[in-house]
Amino acid sequence: LLQLKQLERLRYSLVDQSSDIKRKIIALLDQVFPEYEDMFSEVFGTSSSELLKHYPMPEDIQAIDTETLAKFLNDASKNSYGERRAHEKATKIKESAEDTFGINMATDAFRMQIHLLLEQISLLDEQIDELDKKLMKLVDNQNTHLTTINGIGYPTAAVILGEIGSIKRFERPEQLVAFVGLDPAVKQSGNFEASYVKISKRGSPYLRRAIWYAAFSASQCDPALSQHYKRLKSRGKSHQVAVGAVARKLTHIIFAILRDQKPYEPHVK
Repeated sequence: LLQLKQLERLRYSLVDQSSDIKRKIIALLDQVFPEYEDMFSEVFGTSSSELLKHYPMPEDIQAIDTETLAKFLNDASKNSYGERRAHEKATKIKESAEDTFGINMATDAFRMQIHLLLEQISLLDEQIDELDKKLMKLVDNQNTHLTTINGIGYPTAAVILGEIGSIKRFERPEQLVAFVGLDPAVKQSGNFEASYVKISKRGSPYLRRAIWYAAFSASQCDPALSQHYKRLKSRGKSHQVAVGAVARKLTHIIFAILRDQKPYEPHVK
């Protein structure tokens, strides 16, 4: 459990570093090629990342012909585009590069920054992948059934196990909810006491983050939890409030699974 706690926190750190670097690259592209983000559904997807590594500046794209660019995109996407779509994509990218509103000064400095930052992302991706393999083994050694819950994979299970430690520390699921920081915050002054919709956010931020994202996923893909989410939405609750309720219900499920050591079975009403 101590190994899990150390490694899942390191994983969070690496993921956050990667996200920060991606924001820096987007900021650079906004200066030199602001139209680029509209060219791809995911700026850091496979084909887009390869394009940025080899042709990061509009002038780089302008220097190659459409057919060469189309072949490059199709190869980078492992032929998922197909020749026709790749040619259409290449034409659109070249037109945007030629008509860009981005600045065209100090291009060597921008090119170097984008190149070096992309290298850092590649290194972080390799390290995260290495951590994931180790975390998977550690989670399996715990003989837990957490991954039977829709929305919880090995990385999330590693955070839950590492941050909770022994479930015997908690007598009731409400105590675990409070430890996660998903219980409602309460303001009290004199004789006045009011409950806010906001959560208390006490306890482990790593655990709260993991369960919140798991709840977001489960509210879409788990039969029982998605039903709970839709029921709350139909009553006029906001998305955030509904996901928060799913997160609390999910925490109760996590408590029961860790306590009873049994797989999750969704109960749809």
